[in-house]
Amino acid sequence: QGQLVESGGGLVQAGGSLRLSCASSRSISRFSSMSWYRQAPGKPRELVAEISGGGSANYADNVRGRFSVSKDYNKNTMYLQMNSLKPEDTAVYYCNAAATVNVEGATVSFWGQGTQVTVSS
Repeated sequence: QGQLVESGGGLVQAGGSLRLSCASSRSISRFSSMSWYRQAPGKPRELVAEISGGGSANYADNVRGRFSVSKDYNKNTMYLQMNSLKPEDTAVYYCNAAATVNVEGATVSFWGQGTQVTVSS
């Protein structure tokens, strides 16, 4: 069982940058993948970026080239560096981590509480 806590959200003008952090109470090396989701008002939660246990990263089309996900194993923290922010990036950003629990590949996932990112035009 793990706990995830996001931080780093805030208010920024379009074109600015923010770095979000997701701190885990457990070693992040135990997770098969970690990811960032976001949810805007009236919209479903969507995947923003994902990083595997091996370090391979994937990004949503509308953030690729602007966002970068990384992990610090010593700090047990995943980061999301967000550059060239747009008003459409405004959302609550959530950290997720998945752990494989059996040989069939079934996973359990953990969610953080979310951190608000607001980008003004």
